[in-house]
Amino acid sequence: MSLATETEMSRPEIDDFLSNTETGVISLAREDEPYSLPISYGYDADSGTFYMRLVSTPDSQKREFLGSEPHVRLVVYDENSDGTRYRSVVAAGVLDEIEPTEMSVEEIEQYGETRRPLFEIWGKDKEELDIQLYRFEPSELTGRRTEIDRNEE
Repeated sequence: MSLATETEMSRPEIDDFLSNTETGVISLAREDEPYSLPISYGYDADSGTFYMRLVSTPDSQKREFLGSEPHVRLVVYDENSDGTRYRSVVAAGVLDEIEPTEMSVEEIEQYGETRRPLFEIWGKDKEELDIQLYRFEPSELTGRRTEIDRNEE
């Protein structure tokens, strides 16, 4: 029988995990309607801030949700190669759009570290895509680590 031990991650563990992981799933919610999508992000452990480039078309559902200042929840997770350790971090709060002209040098550097969206997945030309920059300073940040002992006796 496999035994699992769940442990809450400390803030330094969360910061290390988020700094070394690049992708997650963000869920946007307005009233009772959710919208989730995979994203790539950059993370500044000193400030606990995420930086994201989100790409959409002008008439997309994603653009509608982003334009409504939704509450968001970001889930970042991984598992090791033998399936004996799982980690996940959940961040919740409000996403802030950043105008490029209002960015500090430090923020510009953060976006330089963030992976660029893959334009090849879009059926539109680059000129038809909206690329917005966002900062996410979560009001809640929690992490869990699950260790599984697969030794059977």
